[in-house]
Amino acid sequence: MVSSQCQTFNYSSMNQFVKFLFASCLGTALALGLLFVIGISWVVGMAESANEQQKVHVGRNSVLELDFKMPIPEKTNNLPMDPFDLDQEDVLGLSDMVAAIKQAKEDPDIKGIYLNSSIVMLGKATSATLRNALEDFKSSGKFVVSYAHYYTQGAYYLASVADSVWMSPQGVVDFRGYSSTITYYKGLLDKLDVQMRIFYCGKYKSATEPFRADRMSDENRLQIREYLTPLYNIFIRDIARSRNIPEAELRQIAERFDGFDAAKAVQSRLVDRFAFEDEVFSMIKQKIGLEEKEKLNRVGVEDYFKSKGKKSNFSIKDKIAVVYAEGEIHDGNIGEPGTILDGKYVKMLRKIRKDPQIKAIVLRVNSPGGSSLASENILRELDLCKKAGKPVVVSMGDVAASGGYYIACHADSIFAEPATITGSIGVFGMIPILEKTMRNKLGITFDTVKTQKYSAFGSTVYDFSPEESQIIQSRVDWIYQDFLKKVAEGRKRSPEQIHEIAQGRVWSADKAKEIGLVDDLGGLDRALAAAAKLANLEKYRTTEYPQTKSGLEQFIEQLTKKKERDDSVRAWALKQELGEFYPLYKTVKGIRQNNGILFRMPYDLSIN
Repeated sequence: MVSSQCQTFNYSSMNQFVKFLFASCLGTALALGLLFVIGISWVVGMAESANEQQKVHVGRNSVLELDFKMPIPEKTNNLPMDPFDLDQEDVLGLSDMVAAIKQAKEDPDIKGIYLNSSIVMLGKATSATLRNALEDFKSSGKFVVSYAHYYTQGAYYLASVADSVWMSPQGVVDFRGYSSTITYYKGLLDKLDVQMRIFYCGKYKSATEPFRADRMSDENRLQIREYLTPLYNIFIRDIARSRNIPEAELRQIAERFDGFDAAKAVQSRLVDRFAFEDEVFSMIKQKIGLEEKEKLNRVGVEDYFKSKGKKSNFSIKDKIAVVYAEGEIHDGNIGEPGTILDGKYVKMLRKIRKDPQIKAIVLRVNSPGGSSLASENILRELDLCKKAGKPVVVSMGDVAASGGYYIACHADSIFAEPATITGSIGVFGMIPILEKTMRNKLGITFDTVKTQKYSAFGSTVYDFSPEESQIIQSRVDWIYQDFLKKVAEGRKRSPEQIHEIAQGRVWSADKAKEIGLVDDLGGLDRALAAAAKLANLEKYRTTEYPQTKSGLEQFIEQLTKKKERDDSVRAWALKQELGEFYPLYKTVKGIRQNNGILFRMPYDLSIN
């Protein structure tokens, strides 16, 4: 009886406990939900308040400041934002930054430009485009002044356009010539007993070299030298013209590495004088007629662009769509900003094709390539746009190689920047075989029952038989031949002629023009002019794709969507942990992310 009473008491207590626990959890969940909503509202409110404060007033005697703290995407905000930075400002794209500089040229309130950057993380074509914009700004008679604690080669290339180049007394100019270094992994893979089965077409298709060799092939060394040399020639030519130093003398300065000695940097005229930043500001004040005690109004280029913005005449109905194809090409719809996802781009191009107000398309390509399937899907949609009567003109940025060239090859006209790298018409596939790794390193073995000869085909735990290897190589060969046909059709050549200049080889812009891969050299403005001419447009306005989100919008998306939040936080953590090796991780991840064969540049372009 006592036992029965105890049992009844326990069940009743447990019942009450469960009810209490459930009520507590529900209350906690509701409270957290309410706090989340309040938090989002607070973030939005703070951001709106910040935006109000950021609407700067550009007063008389202002100076436009460019600092290049962030990489510059082709399109504003088309890159991943820091998920933990609530104060993240918009990151201006190249076209918007050039527009801001052009606006400042005509703005009577802007008296000059102040360049303030030691490190510039830009591609060669991007740097040249900005440098041209700065030269154009100077043609108005306004000044450009540069100051930095030290200058990397990329930073100095931009700084050299300035009327005055100033540097910290303890600074250096990293002026030593170009080099390109490739990392090789074969030794590591051998130690791990990982067998890489590699299939490719083209003797220059060296994307797979780091996984099958421990040094450069002669062919790869040749092609690197042949595009590195013209890039360096542009670098020397532009600096020589701006600094009024003969090219031969500049090459000797680099050979002696004079810039690494502060005194020699001044003696060789790389730098005009040493100074501290306050002294530079005093000099700028004198230039614009301010007293020493008066405040120098420095306006950041991002704030200036927000204040002035792009001017569009919405009474003009005819439009040219500028489509930015930036980053690696991947399958699917989900990925971080700054990648080309075929699902997203096919849908976007289909919308453009059906818009009667859009009369032409300019495709701005800055991509090393990626998935062959995704590249094919995007090219197909561009072809349908052409069939619908919308001319397609391509403008190439820093890199338009492999898959990046594939999506461009059917355009009515192709323009490359003088510092563009393009070509790399070739195909490869890589499959790691982990059988020995699992057995020798972990003691894990496998066994299989098959119903057909090729039932286990594609498994990474068994090596390929000769017949299986032939199946894959045949597929790679077929895709390469199809690549040649696509390019031949677009460039009005025979596949045999394209094969002679293909084979995975990378070309500089001037050579690409010489061999017919591009029509002419020029920037986005030339591509727009060509598109307008093809579409018989005297007046038009531009509309840009894809739509990009501001830092705040990306932050809210990360908070509200679990996958985006997890991906963003993981990417951020890996960037912090891996540092300069993060691009390497991204490359390997990109190869794993895509299905099937790849159209990708031979390696990640790294010029120091």
